[in-house]
Amino acid sequence: MPQLGPAHIRGSLCALVTPFKDGAVDTRAFSELIEWHMDEGTHGLVPCGTTGESPTLSVEEQETLIRLCVERAGGKIPIVAGTGTNSTAVSIERTQRAEALGADAAMLVAPYYNKPTQEGLYQHFKAVAQATDLPVILYNVPGRTVTDISVETLARLSEIPNIVGVKDATADLARVSRQRAACGADFIQLSGEDATALAFNGAGGTGCISVTANAAPRLCSALQKATLASDMATALAVQDKLIALHDALFLETSPAPVKYALSVLGKCAEDVRLPLVPPTEATRARVREALETAGLLAS
Repeated sequence: MPQLGPAHIRGSLCALVTPFKDGAVDTRAFSELIEWHMDEGTHGLVPCGTTGESPTLSVEEQETLIRLCVERAGGKIPIVAGTGTNSTAVSIERTQRAEALGADAAMLVAPYYNKPTQEGLYQHFKAVAQATDLPVILYNVPGRTVTDISVETLARLSEIPNIVGVKDATADLARVSRQRAACGADFIQLSGEDATALAFNGAGGTGCISVTANAAPRLCSALQKATLASDMATALAVQDKLIALHDALFLETSPAPVKYALSVLGKCAEDVRLPLVPPTEATRARVREALETAGLLAS
């Protein structure tokens, strides 16, 4: 099956949750989620990212999830496999395995806890990128990794042929323009922060790797289509429906709130793996209210 290239990595890409049942990966629920996303218009799928609780997944579980994504998607939408860890050697192994399984691209999170310098970040990503033929999307999420890929380092990394883009979860909208100037207009910039995804595209982004898309795939797809078509009126109307949900899904550590939302919608159990725990009753109430506001749940 031919792989989909970087030009297809745009629009609404869902940072897929990993459903669990009795402590194990629920492959049936995961497969049904993929089919649902295909039907609802999601433009791409990102399994085994941090929303998929990647630090708690075994190598075998990760491979199963990527394989299922590739098989179910059938080459219709790109699969961007989360393969980054805080070990360069392990990241290389997981990226090469994702390539063998047929993923269209790899997403590499900045190493967490280690706190590498900018040179360390550069050497880490360079080593992984040079060990694969897959297009690589870097993932900058300082709020979780305590490490920020600077604009200058990103510019250096963009010179490596198969490092094609970044998922930016800094929530700093000025960076979109700065990164565009430093890396070029063709360097893919994807928002990693749902609430600012509309504005992110206005500054030069071309999509979002979205948590909210787990629960509202059709709306997130519509938002991305509208922004990429410069239809701001439609985009704002969709954003008005979604903003309460964007906020509610991050009241506690993700993906606990969005997994609860999916359980309310009957898509999978809300189970998360320790050290994450289910959301509080107050957060549950906010999530249900936001689902109603978005028109996803009868009031």
